Amino acid sequence: MRGLPVRRSILALAAAASLASALPATAQERLVIAGRDAAFGQALAKMVEAYQAANPGVRIERLELPGGALYERIALNARERTRALDVVMLDDIWAPEFMANGWLADIDRLGGVQGAFVRSADAVSRRTADGPRFAVPFVGNVAMFAYRTDLFARHGLARPASWAAVRAAAETLREKEPGVTPLAFRGMRGNPIVTGFLPILGAFGGAVVDAQGRAALDNEAALAALTYFLSLKPLTPRGIETWNATEVREAMEQGRVAIAIEYWPGWAGTLDDASRSRVVGQVALIPAPGETRGPAPMLGAWMLGVAADSPNAARALDFIRFATSPEQQKRMAIETGNPPALAPLYADADLVRAYRWYPAQAEALELAQPRPRITQWNRVEAILGEHLQLALIGQMQPREALAEANRQIARALAR
Repeated sequence: MRGLPVRRSILALAAAASLASALPATAQERLVIAGRDAAFGQALAKMVEAYQAANPGVRIERLELPGGALYERIALNARERTRALDVVMLDDIWAPEFMANGWLADIDRLGGVQGAFVRSADAVSRRTADGPRFAVPFVGNVAMFAYRTDLFARHGLARPASWAAVRAAAETLREKEPGVTPLAFRGMRGNPIVTGFLPILGAFGGAVVDAQGRAALDNEAALAALTYFLSLKPLTPRGIETWNATEVREAMEQGRVAIAIEYWPGWAGTLDDASRSRVVGQVALIPAPGETRGPAPMLGAWMLGVAADSPNAARALDFIRFATSPEQQKRMAIETGNPPALAPLYADADLVRAYRWYPAQAEALELAQPRPRITQWNRVEAILGEHLQLALIGQMQPREALAEANRQIARALAR
């Protein structure tokens, strides 16, 4: 990331200032932390490294697992009451199931964690709006919308304020920029296509599940959203049905596409890296547009919790307080590119210099909508993802795809 080396002295001072732990170590104390791999794993590893330096008397074991394997490990340990885990890292969509099953300790009862957390991420750390906290936001992740500012300026196109404006801009670019594909999204079956579709669905006034927990796809709002989504396909690269994160990210970095309807902060770190990107300084990241309703960017926060059967809950809470402190959250962002969960850091001068889209990301986080707070989301997402792709490849008509998905989702919710 450009400009990072000149801030190493600042970071060193910030890290040193945050290395104090409030909890003295006892002899042979052990802390087991189950977390993600890849970019989120790197962020957690930095926190473990710093906490270990401050607490040399604690033996820390960090499990680094892919998302699915992490979910299974936490669930298995909770069901079997193995007392083998202390700190657990969880996707915000796992939280309803984990809370309902009693797999997470009540953070407030343990002593609480204070912080100016991003509102949307803070909300999903509780079962109810005014209830106790069962997890603490760690990564402030939200889906963004990306577009080429140079191409928009060249053809007199404004920042898209609606999804209708997105399609109109893409059609203009198809006509006037023949060397660039107008638009891209993740069309792969399952989570990828669902994630791209949800901000459109919300903006059109639709929902997968309504406030009463009932399937809500068999209606005109959902049909309008899916019809719009499918209308984008002629503006996308051939084979969009198989595209995932790598394809979207590389196409944007190489200047092959002008618009990406879904672009995660974790993908954005190399947009301005001249050794990888051909569009340095030419891509804007903004909140997803609105349509009949306001913008509905998708929240993708990751949190830290204390396993309900942790044999070392006080130490686990101490680590979580450390990892979500302003000093360590800033260090995580600078050194790994993972976005912080504390709202004030999105206005921090060092971070804004490193990640110019942070003010827009703060706006997106304020608008962010979580996925349905239901315990059956994994199954619901699989059903929706299957039928969205069947519609995308033309094997089902939009109304038929939504009706069948709604029927199957209703059945899944009843179990």
